[in-house]
Amino acid sequence: MTDIDMKIVAELADRAAIHDCLMNYSRAVDRLDRELLLSVYHPDAVDDHGVFVGGPVAFADWVIDMHTQTHVSHQHCQFNSTIQLDGDVAHTETYYMFVGLNREGTPLTMSGGRYIDRLEKRAGRWAIAERICVRDWAPLAEVPSELDQSKMTAVKNLPESVKALMRSGPQTLRDRSDPSYMRPLKVDRSRIMKGQER
Repeated sequence: MTDIDMKIVAELADRAAIHDCLMNYSRAVDRLDRELLLSVYHPDAVDDHGVFVGGPVAFADWVIDMHTQTHVSHQHCQFNSTIQLDGDVAHTETYYMFVGLNREGTPLTMSGGRYIDRLEKRAGRWAIAERICVRDWAPLAEVPSELDQSKMTAVKNLPESVKALMRSGPQTLRDRSDPSYMRPLKVDRSRIMKGQER
């Protein structure tokens, strides 16, 4: 193999590992598999999920509890994904659709958006270092005047403090000011919720 061939093979291997990491996120959340969920993040990662901002351990605890309490079953389906490699750093944008079978109220809930990630390869392992989750749509009773993140979530009856957190964070934008263009992707650490650091 030539040096160019080796470079292509290495890039394809990196892309496959990144794709596996992203897909393992959905599997972990849908199976409530805490160990697998933690494996998709580096220990010092931060996830700004809109309704939650913090580290992987706190996120795993929160998301597993939330889905256990709220849903009988659910799916996080991932679709279009772009991967921009830069050595041992990758920036990805992955479209998702969430569907949940609720324990109370309307039986079925849906929403869609994007996972915007910075992944890093450390000691040969690709994992998420920073994640921003933005919501692009949800079934609404009326046409919205703006894409208010607090209304685009499948989680209803949110406390006002959480709605305010969602409105103050990254928003869906239809131009190059969208968070998906941020390089390097950085979560605003002032948004980390008290007690959610890890």
